[in-house]
Amino acid sequence: MAAIPAGRFREPSVVPGFGMALGLTLTYLGLIVLVPLAGMILKTAALGWVDFWRIASDPRTLAALRLSFGAAILAAGINLVMGTLVAWVLVRYDFPLKRVLDAIVDLPFALPTAVAGIALTSLYAPNGWIGQYLDPLGIKVAFTPLGVIVALVFVGLPFVVRTVQPVIQDLELDVEEAAATLGATRLQTLLRVVLPALGPAMLTGVALAFARAVGEYGSVIFIAGNLPYVSEIAPLLIVIRLEEFDYAGANAIGSIMLAVSFAMLLVINLLQAWSRRRMAA
Repeated sequence: MAAIPAGRFREPSVVPGFGMALGLTLTYLGLIVLVPLAGMILKTAALGWVDFWRIASDPRTLAALRLSFGAAILAAGINLVMGTLVAWVLVRYDFPLKRVLDAIVDLPFALPTAVAGIALTSLYAPNGWIGQYLDPLGIKVAFTPLGVIVALVFVGLPFVVRTVQPVIQDLELDVEEAAATLGATRLQTLLRVVLPALGPAMLTGVALAFARAVGEYGSVIFIAGNLPYVSEIAPLLIVIRLEEFDYAGANAIGSIMLAVSFAMLLVINLLQAWSRRRMAA
């Protein structure tokens, strides 16, 4: 019987026609993702370097970009820690109303962002349920950059929880018990056994939370106050430029956000690949 040449054998698939499926996939992604992004980049390229630099170096643009990316990074870092903790509690412990708490995690997915923004503003305003206790301490959340971080933490939490949760479910307790048997402390087990196994999933969750936070608009504009140079986010500045019929300026700011977001996500993906190779080794 003749041997099957290497590379000629393919696993059977329920979706027939690799060429057709690949073609439809590339066409769909091209029309939905690549063509709009390419159009924005071409519009920006038509500006010329001088005009582009004038828009990019404008103090108002820099302040908005600094707030958007800085708040997104901080919110993603907070969600990395708290989202992993929430996922761990939901998987490893049984307690009353556990299913209700598990369902509440998905609320930011289903809740309209404008509703989330109004609710957060009502809570953290100086006369709100939470803000009335923070205000005497000199902590102002609503209508400040801190309010932007709170809103971004709210919308980004489910991404970390739902990414890490299945990995924790697959993490065998026998490994932790073996580490304890060998004399490892709880901290050593956490740092050397649990976190390396969760590392790739945690990085994926952070990347998703960061990507959502950078482009968030609806929940932020209500709680931020939208003061230029103080609490104005880049997506809002793009909308303002569009309302002023400054399409070139809006495209330029969008292109800057695209470039910075792509670079940061690339770094996160490289770290994720490095983490997986380290685990495999």
